Amino acid sequence: MSKSRIYETLFQSPEEGWQLYTSAQAPDGKCICTAVIPAQSTCSRDGRSRELRQLMGKVQNVSQSMEVLELRTYRDLQYVRSMETLMRSLDARLRAADGSLSAKSFQELKDRMSELLPLSSVLEQYKADTRTIVRLREEVRNLSSSLAAIQEEMGAYGYEDLQRRVMALEARLHACAQKLGCGKLTGVSNPITVRAMGSRFGSWMTDTMAPSADSRVWYMDGYYKGRRVLEFRTLGDFIKGQNFIQHLLPQPWAGTGHVVYNGSLFYNKYQSNVVVKYHFRSRSVLVQRSLPGAGYNNTFPYSWGGFSDMDFMVDESGLWAVYTTNQNAGNIVVSRLDPHTLEVVRSWDTGYPKRSAGEAFMICGVLYVTNSHLAGAKVYFAYFTNTSSYEYTDVPFHNQYSHISMLDYNPRERALYTWNNGHQVLYNVTLFHVISTAGDP
Repeated sequence: MSKSRIYETLFQSPEEGWQLYTSAQAPDGKCICTAVIPAQSTCSRDGRSRELRQLMGKVQNVSQSMEVLELRTYRDLQYVRSMETLMRSLDARLRAADGSLSAKSFQELKDRMSELLPLSSVLEQYKADTRTIVRLREEVRNLSSSLAAIQEEMGAYGYEDLQRRVMALEARLHACAQKLGCGKLTGVSNPITVRAMGSRFGSWMTDTMAPSADSRVWYMDGYYKGRRVLEFRTLGDFIKGQNFIQHLLPQPWAGTGHVVYNGSLFYNKYQSNVVVKYHFRSRSVLVQRSLPGAGYNNTFPYSWGGFSDMDFMVDESGLWAVYTTNQNAGNIVVSRLDPHTLEVVRSWDTGYPKRSAGEAFMICGVLYVTNSHLAGAKVYFAYFTNTSSYEYTDVPFHNQYSHISMLDYNPRERALYTWNNGHQVLYNVTLFHVISTAGDP
């Protein structure tokens, strides 16, 4: 009896879970291939399967956004709770005074209470908002479970209802982020120098959509024709210059207005008005698209030059592009971009000349512009996209190294990332959050 020899090799599709076994039989020379598919067949050509996976991806993004929202508001909640403790302490002292305090001390206590009294409505609102976050988190869990069950059974039942729930949850999360994390810029802290590395111009950043466990830092030295991006595992590794990998972009960049958002780098392709979305994990360009009418190649840069015609930003609302067109007579245009297709969702003409701006950044749908990139710079202009209006501001900040070539806001950390004359610098920001009472319009 002839013996059979069996060679077994396993190939698995990461998306569908297909397993392919190949066997070679000796007697007749036939090759037998056996494909073992999942218990409930999920074929990539099945449109319903793709739609379900897309919904699961959206729910995962919502879950990540929830974590970012909690991280960003943690300090605010801690501050508010400490104020509540102080108010209770002062109130107890006032009640217990009963004539034992001098008139001066009693008046000082009353004045202090008067100062803190407006915070009472803020305290109650923050408590209510915290409960809202808990409810949203529970809805995310329920949706994830429902989607997983539907995908496992591969049935169409309930899909449309799930889709509506996902869309509604996304809308509620966006509204919650605007309410909890947003406010008007009223202050910028003293600079925190993280490291001195590289040339006079460059860019460094973290992913605004990454979960708390992901603290990777990306570093891009220079302002034109560069292709080398360094990815450091943590901020500590970046400071020490260790544990990094290199990405070589297929197309060179222009300027320093790059941003990392949800695992991808968005940048301006050199000598063009093309926006490129480069995915780090797959090391590939997912999409690229021209920004209609946008100037490039130092046609409409910031005051410091450096091919800074196009500047990409991320805030609580999503992805933005700041640039200028001939039709807008050199004034700053701010456009909301679809992060998947890079199509322009909506644009605003701010009326502010871009060549007079040192740098700019977005917070809560508001574009803030500095009047210079040199020493003595301050946040001088604010454009509100929700009302299509603007105002002149006066928010100073310490330009320690006297030449800013990159200034970007990170909503996850509520901090400004800056490249200042070869130094990588952070600033914390103070946002004034107005809470309307029931009687307000």
